[in-house]
Amino acid sequence: MSEYDTKPAARYGTTARARVEVDAGLRAYMLRVYNYMALGLAITGLAALGAYMLSVTDTLASAAYVLRGNQLFTASAGMVLQSRDILLTSFGYSVFFSPLKWVVVLAPLALVFFLSFRVDRMSPTAAQAAFWIFAAMVGLSLGIIFLVFTHTSIVRVFFITAASFGALSLWGYTTQRDISGWGSFLFMGLIGVIIASLVNIFLVSSMLQWIISVVGVIVFAGLTAYDTQRIKEMYFAGDDDVVAGRKAIMGALALYLDFINLFTMLLQLFGQRNE
Repeated sequence: MSEYDTKPAARYGTTARARVEVDAGLRAYMLRVYNYMALGLAITGLAALGAYMLSVTDTLASAAYVLRGNQLFTASAGMVLQSRDILLTSFGYSVFFSPLKWVVVLAPLALVFFLSFRVDRMSPTAAQAAFWIFAAMVGLSLGIIFLVFTHTSIVRVFFITAASFGALSLWGYTTQRDISGWGSFLFMGLIGVIIASLVNIFLVSSMLQWIISVVGVIVFAGLTAYDTQRIKEMYFAGDDDVVAGRKAIMGALALYLDFINLFTMLLQLFGQRNE
């Protein structure tokens, strides 16, 4: 990787003009990746906010359930409400608390696997559409964070994540150090986080969740830099529009997943829960 800056020019000659053309192409390619990622995050944010707004109501008469801390009660006309109670609509209960929640949670996972394995046979337009749908589905599943954490802490952690992600990605793009060797260690860490998270679904251990979040932050911080360098190395000035479009979508997907996972891990550590 330390010799990356000299490799593209070697494909087309070592003249200064070739060097400038390759640099311009690389910048345009990376800008395309970041634009796709940013649009995906915007779609996710709007979907999450929309899901939350459809899930809560201000009046007991239109509520189906009342969320009080970690307990859920059926709403009734004579119910005495407490200040921290959250009034849920039927939509909110179905999406976040009924068995349907597993479909909401697992559907994005199925789509990301589909996109990863099928992107080579998809047109750039179809790949983009699949990415936007995936981002919206992730947003639907993330809408529950507005019920669990205070809105102020969500916004605060989002900006912390954005600043951290930007710095890590910039380092991964500009460093002359080859960090491709990080891949196997980061992958093992990712598998460990996934397995521990599945186990904690049944254990519901706050200590284990804290450990998962700390390790997860380290893993996804490393993946942000690693994926940025890997995406940069994927660039080839001789690619046609179709191949370049597919690469840009897959690069945006990788960085999008790094950002979302880094955000959720930091939210577990620093988010203020609704009492």
